Parts: sequence; C-alpha cells; structure tokens
Amino acid sequence: MASAGARLTRLYISCPGVILLRSLSNAAMDDMGISTSRSCFERLQFDNVALKQLPLDPSTEPGVRQVRGACFSRVQPTPLKNPKFVAVSGPALALLGLDAEEVLKDPLGPEYLSGSKVMPGSEPAAHCYCGHQFGQFAGQLGDGAACYLGEVKAPVDQSPELLHENPTGRWEIQVKGAGLTPYSRQADGRKVLRSSIRELLCSEAVFALGVPTTRAGSVVTSDSRVMRDIFYDGNPRMERCSVVLRIAPSFIRFGSFEIFKRADEFTGRQGPSYGHNEIRTQMLDYVIMNFYPEIQQNHSDRTERNTAFFREVTLRTAKLVAQWQCVGFCHGVLNTDNMSILGLTLDYGPFGFMDRFDPDFICNASDNSGRYSYQAQPAICRWNLARLAEALEPDLPPDQAKQVLDEYLPLYNGFYMSNMRKKLGLLRKEEPEDEMLITELMQTMHNTGADFTNTFRSLSQISCPTAGEDESEAIKQATELLLQQCASLEELKAANKPTMDPRELAMLLSMAQSNPALFQMISDRKTVALQLERLSRLKELLDTTAEQLCAKQNEDWSCWIKKYRQRLAHEFESGVDVEDLQKERVCVMNNNNPHVVLRNYIAQNAIEAAENGDFSEVQRVLKVLEKPFSVQEGLEQPGLVARGGATAPGERDETGEEGNTSEAEARVLVPYDSKPPIWANEICVT
Repeated sequence: MASAGARLTRLYISCPGVILLRSLSNAAMDDMGISTSRSCFERLQFDNVALKQLPLDPSTEPGVRQVRGACFSRVQPTPLKNPKFVAVSGPALALLGLDAEEVLKDPLGPEYLSGSKVMPGSEPAAHCYCGHQFGQFAGQLGDGAACYLGEVKAPVDQSPELLHENPTGRWEIQVKGAGLTPYSRQADGRKVLRSSIRELLCSEAVFALGVPTTRAGSVVTSDSRVMRDIFYDGNPRMERCSVVLRIAPSFIRFGSFEIFKRADEFTGRQGPSYGHNEIRTQMLDYVIMNFYPEIQQNHSDRTERNTAFFREVTLRTAKLVAQWQCVGFCHGVLNTDNMSILGLTLDYGPFGFMDRFDPDFICNASDNSGRYSYQAQPAICRWNLARLAEALEPDLPPDQAKQVLDEYLPLYNGFYMSNMRKKLGLLRKEEPEDEMLITELMQTMHNTGADFTNTFRSLSQISCPTAGEDESEAIKQATELLLQQCASLEELKAANKPTMDPRELAMLLSMAQSNPALFQMISDRKTVALQLERLSRLKELLDTTAEQLCAKQNEDWSCWIKKYRQRLAHEFESGVDVEDLQKERVCVMNNNNPHVVLRNYIAQNAIEAAENGDFSEVQRVLKVLEKPFSVQEGLEQPGLVARGGATAPGERDETGEEGNTSEAEARVLVPYDSKPPIWANEICVT
C-alpha cells in the first residue's frame, strides 16, 4: 500500500491540473496513517484566541493610520527575495513541536518563517499599543515591524514546567521585520541582519541564564535590501532585510493598556482609543483569564481580582529586574511599550551585558541622559509600573495601586539579595551585614575596573577558612586571582573620560547658577554631576602611575577578600562537613555565575561574519550560549576572526564592496569567556 501511495504521489506531481486530486489523495493517506511530504509548518495547529477575544480593526486600508477602538489590525506580510536561514534555535522551536533539523531541511522553511508564505491557520495581524518613551508619552506606536502570525497549540508532551509558565497551552508566534503595518510610522517595517542576529542570540542567551524572556526561533535573511544610517551620521548603507521568529505566551505589554489614555498634560498626545473604556476592561479580562487563571479563579470581586493581578505583575517585574542586575544585563530602552505584562524580557534592541563594572553603564548610545543606565533599571521599572497603574484606572483604584507600588522596592531588594547570596556562596545563613558585604564588593569592582562576569565566576575559587591555614597566603592567592580581572591604568582613563565637551560643561555650570530655569530646560543636575565625577576621577588617574594603581587595587581586593572569608566562616556550624559544604558552595556559585555571556564583541564577530556570507559563527555562538554556566570543550573560542575572515566568492559586504580586509586589520582572537579585547571599545549600539 505504501508503494502504491508513492506512485500516486509521483503521478500527480508530474501531471498539471490535478492539484486538487493530489490534495484529496494526501488527505486520504493521512487518514490511513501514511506519512506524506507536507511541510512541518503545515502540521502546526493554530488557535488564535487573541483575535477572537479582542477587538479587530475593521479597516483594511493600506498605509499608516490611527487605529481607534481596536487592539489588532489585519496585515499581510511582505515577501522577501530569496529568503534563507541564518540560524535556528532548536530549544525554542521545540516549544512549537518543531524539530530543528526538519525545519532546516524543509524547502518552505525560510518562506514560512519570514512571513513570505503564510502558514495554514495563521492570521497575520499587528498589535496596537502606545508608550512612554524616555519619560514622555508618545501616543500610538504599535507593531511597526512585527507581525502576529497566530497562536500555536503546544505539543501534548510539553513539560509541565513550561505549561506552568504558559497556562494557555498556546505559543504566540511573530515575525519581526516582515514589512509595513498601520503602525510603521515613517519606517519601512523591515529589520536588518545585525539587529536580527542580536535578537536571536540574546533572547536565547537570556533564557539559558534562567531569566524570563520571550524566545527567538530563527533568523532568515534575504537578497532584499534596505537603506540604513547605522550611526545616524549621514553615512547610510544598504543592508539585507532579515526576519526573526519570536515566541512567547503573549506579547501584550504595559503600553497595550495606554491606548485608552486621556490627553497627556505634557505632550498633548492621547491614546487612539481614549474613551473606549469597555475595551480596556475587555483586554484586562482577556489577560487575567488567559495568563493569570489562578487569580481569576480565586477572586470573585473584580476590584480584588484586578489588584491581585497588578500585585503579581509588580512581583514578576521586581524579580525580573533583580535577575538582570545580577547577570549585568542592561536592556537599553525600558519604555512602557517594552515592558511585558507577563514579566518577560521583551524587545531586544541596544541591549548590553556589562564588561567592566560601572553602575552608570549605558548600553544604548542614544541614551544621552543615562535614563536607562544599569543602576537606573530598578527605579525605571517601578516608574513604568506606576504608568501601567494609571492606564488601568478605574478598573484598578489608585489607592489600591499605591499600596501595591509601595511593595515593589522591598520585593526587588529581597530578590536581589537572594540571588546575590547564591552568587557569593552564602547558603546557610542570612546575616544583616550581607548587604554591606555585597555593596563593598560592587564598590571594589567599580574602583578597580573589574570585569563583572569573570569576577563573580572567580569567587568560587576563593577558599573557605580552615584551621591551621596561613591566612595571609590564602588572601594573597585570592587577590592575585581577582587582580587578573581588573582594568589597566589606560583602560580606566578611557572609561572615565567625560562624554561632554569641556566647553559645553562649563557653559552648563555657569547657566545653572545664572539661569536655573533655562538650565532645567536643556539639561539636569544628575547629568552634570556625573560628568564632574568623571572629570574628578580622570584627574586623579592622570596623577597616578601604573605601579600605584596596581598597589591600590591589591589593597582594595585584599581588604574585601578578608571580610568575605570571615563571612564564609559563619557558614560553618558544629557538625557541618567542611568538604561537603565547600563542594555545595562551588556548585551553587558556578550555577549562578555564568562562564560566558553575550558580550558585544562576541555578537559583533558573528554579525560581521554573517554579513560576509558565513553564518557558522552565529550558529557556534548560539550553541555556546545554550550552556552559559558550563565550560564546553572545543567551543572555547570563535571559529574565525571576523574582520580578517575571507569573504565568500561573489558575496559582497553590506556596503556593496567586495570583502577585502587586510591581515593587518584582523582582530585578536580571544576566548568567549575572556575580558573584551581593545577593539571592542569601538562598538557602538544605538
């Protein structure tokens, strides 16, 4: 029977005009349990609940427009020319019941995962939302490049752990970069290779670190091209259009509820659905019933239910940002439209993992004021929660919201301290001085310019105090270990150089005295204070020799290590086996302090190789990042040097020029777990 089925299939392939008959034959063979060659994407089961339970824009008018009284607009993705895979994430695709090898072999895979071909059951749409961007209400934003494809039913054998995180049993899938939508504003709805690779790598890296996040299943690139001015400096270039497949239980965000906002008192803008209070209530019901079913079941009173929902969102947000801080992750653009209603890391743009520890680290070169710096993230997330609370009024009474917001900082501090104790191997006791020990660690890292990731990873090699040991020798060895992660004098000088022109700084200082009102309009005291602090630190460094700096770094670390070992001694109680506790401590620390993170230079190497037609480094980095806490034999360093790498025959780089980089410009090859090479300082992400 199988061979007869095969003959039937061959017959209909070779005979035009019988496609319908072939389809019927395949359906019959499916009913009889005989496998056919259907694309794996055509077997996905969709149940697009969001489009059933939330209002759809009735207009099919093309082009950018204000969308009133609706949460979604139907769109049609724009096909790419000659789409092809760059890389796929097996673990992410498995959420949909897809096998990575099967996806890569599927001839229709690049078309389906770029939106160039629409899967059966998919209903492409774009989501309408608003947002506060850099503190100002921006009005309607929406999915300007992302396209909702639908909600895929999870496979029946999906792990209970995943289903607990996603109680709907459905995974929303999006393609980002699939063309124009009503929300594209002045843009073209496209994304390019560099930003798409960064989103794929970081989504999967953050997941592997144990931090809640949306996922990325694939990157598809193409021969379609768009013009981009990367640094906004008047030097645009042509770049390849590329598309990321994004996966999450939902992409609803804080800004989704801001479409109902009244006219803003500062910008004058209002949400496109202002006055449609019934839709806000409808969206709130949709989110709680689908994604917070326990809250729905436990509260019959709507006000109590909505307060419990806001409390859970607040808790998840506090936990999320504490996890970011503990792995040195900076989001870069924490606008309300980039904050997930499910407490997930959402929208990877100019993100960055910190190299040298700096509390004022800014990963987004466009963030001139440092609003979204590393140390500002916890406070900014609370500010965003307050904007969400305002958007939920009157379904969420303001007095109830205030009570919940008052819980945020204690929640954040609790999560942060719990994570930090694990990173330091403080497992048995919680002592009052732990907070000061951690604060002093961060200050020592800052003063010495220590590498954030590698310093924490090294702490597990510091021995616990034992009877009869030579304490001074133990502290000396530990200090030498951590000094390897410290910055040189020249690196610290470069890091502390003010980013503001001295003449501009002098003018602002004068203006702050003579015309405070004008000063407040064009700058702020925090920005000026940071520049003055940098200037003071730079002057101090200019008067310091390399030997003096090394001696000071040695002194700082020796002092902290002595306190740390004293605290470790408190972990040992009578009857505790020292050797067993030490093994447990090292295990816990190495499972909470990553061996490798997605540093900018690692991503940049992969991007430049991909832009020259070689996708192997993207795939290699993706594999390394799947196990960030492990040392992976054979995957310790890049497979190539991007700047000095060869260009594939006939392939042109993104400027349209033949790849012809000289060996003199080749980058130094460093392992993935290394401190960044000098050339990494040139990387600018906007």
